Amino acid sequence: MSTENSLLLKIKEKNAAVGIIGLGYVGLPLGVEFALSGYNVKGFDLDQKKITSIKDGISYIKDVLTEELSKVVKSGNFSATTNFDELSEMDAIIICVPTPLRKTKDPDISYVVSATKEIAKRLRKEQIIVLESTTYPGTTEELIKPQLEETGLIAGKDFFLAFSPERVDPGNKNYKTKNTPKLIGGLTKNCLELTTELYKNVMEKIVPVSSPKVAEMAKILENTFRAINIGLANETAIICDKLDINVWEVIDAAATKPFGFMPFYPGPGLGGHCIPIDPQYLSWKLKYYNYNARFIEIADEINSKMPEYVVQKIADALNTVKKPINGSKILILGVAYKPDISDLRESPALDIISLLSEKNAEIFYNDPYVPEFNENDFSFKSTNLDNLDQYDIVIIATNHSSYDYNDIFNKSKLIFDTRNALKNLDSEKIFRI
Repeated sequence: MSTENSLLLKIKEKNAAVGIIGLGYVGLPLGVEFALSGYNVKGFDLDQKKITSIKDGISYIKDVLTEELSKVVKSGNFSATTNFDELSEMDAIIICVPTPLRKTKDPDISYVVSATKEIAKRLRKEQIIVLESTTYPGTTEELIKPQLEETGLIAGKDFFLAFSPERVDPGNKNYKTKNTPKLIGGLTKNCLELTTELYKNVMEKIVPVSSPKVAEMAKILENTFRAINIGLANETAIICDKLDINVWEVIDAAATKPFGFMPFYPGPGLGGHCIPIDPQYLSWKLKYYNYNARFIEIADEINSKMPEYVVQKIADALNTVKKPINGSKILILGVAYKPDISDLRESPALDIISLLSEKNAEIFYNDPYVPEFNENDFSFKSTNLDNLDQYDIVIIATNHSSYDYNDIFNKSKLIFDTRNALKNLDSEKIFRI
């Protein structure tokens, strides 16, 4: 039996062992779905705390129920380790490691490189290697393939290589890992066929494309689309402010058109691992072709400056009661980058806190999902909402659904609402983007 047919049979009979490198927001949900589908899954991560938590059957990711994790751990279908030597026992290895930006806004693919090196040390025939981490178009073919082929094994013949972008949206109640359509781009026809067979036993819908580059570019386009349109919404907010028009009413009015318009909303800046970062991967790649991705750069400039804009508007609000930022007691409501999650990655609330601290404001925060965090060598702990009237101004930075906004309105002296959480309230003490 050929290498390809032997592996295909293992996949169809669910006898293939699946390894997941990286057990964070992408890797853990994916591993649990594979395990629930009947595959034997082993997770690999350097963080011993995650390994211990998995062994105890306790989820540390909100989108993964502890009950589900405990079930697959107890059944023996899911386990985790820091021992990368066990990669040699896996029939399919899926890379789900972070791909952040450096301070220079260049891609940091060091985690992908490290994971690929670990795989290359143990690579054998009859293995599928899939990259899920978001990266620039060409990574799979130009970086991963050469590293793996240094072993003497040939992609598409001895092992099988593909890119299948993660589409995780933390906190989304409707779309989870299983029911979000799954893009797959294989290096060769048989790479695509084998990887498709692997995922179709787990995901509800598979969308095959012609190459890894197409899948990589599609993922970047998805988040570039959002970044640019949010940039437009943020600039519209600034324009409306200058014209003394309520931007929220403008967007709601435009959204009544049943065709040709999709509403995006302004905010204090972009947060999360994807939307602020992914377009920069494409912009960086295009510099090699002497091309400036102007839409991306303009949107990034607007979105990146929103925390500064918010701080200036906070200063204007305090000025109405003859208070400077210096010495003012300011409460930030919500520090996660979006509602009802605990994820702080790239959160604009942290930039706002940093800017206000530079102006010597006395900062406090409350977030039901983030009990404490560290920022710029300072430690912060979430305070309670018992005495809202002690603060000179309350900033709604993240509109968690658990907040009682009527109570916040009634007890606060001044409010700056960056999310239109107080949409149905009108008062001289409310200031908005």
